[in-house]
Amino acid sequence: MTTKEVADKLVGYCRQGQFDNAMKELYGQDIVSIEPKGAPMEKVEGFKAVMEKAEFFNNMVAEFHGNEVSEPLVADNFFSCRMKMDATFKQGGRQAMEEICLYQVENGKIVKEEFFYTPAPRDC
Repeated sequence: MTTKEVADKLVGYCRQGQFDNAMKELYGQDIVSIEPKGAPMEKVEGFKAVMEKAEFFNNMVAEFHGNEVSEPLVADNFFSCRMKMDATFKQGGRQAMEEICLYQVENGKIVKEEFFYTPAPRDC
């Protein structure tokens, strides 16, 4: 798949809330996932670790109310999109979140993802 095809598939899955399907089909085995400084899991490496990170996030959520994903912006073997999510967290209540997501594609698979947002303050 081309970078554009990967980007379109990822956006389609995300718009339908099928994040696990997106990861299972589109992520490479050696994926690197980077979150902003201060996030619970700033950097994880490998498909299994990324799936565990997603499960960790899902376990923090009491209820999803909706999400919105922009059209992808593709350049060379990179693409980005804006994601917005409305969710009620088990701790912290209902929040609207917004982020820029940057992905790198090699050989038809996403090999790196990086998310840009302001993390919520954590209790010490």
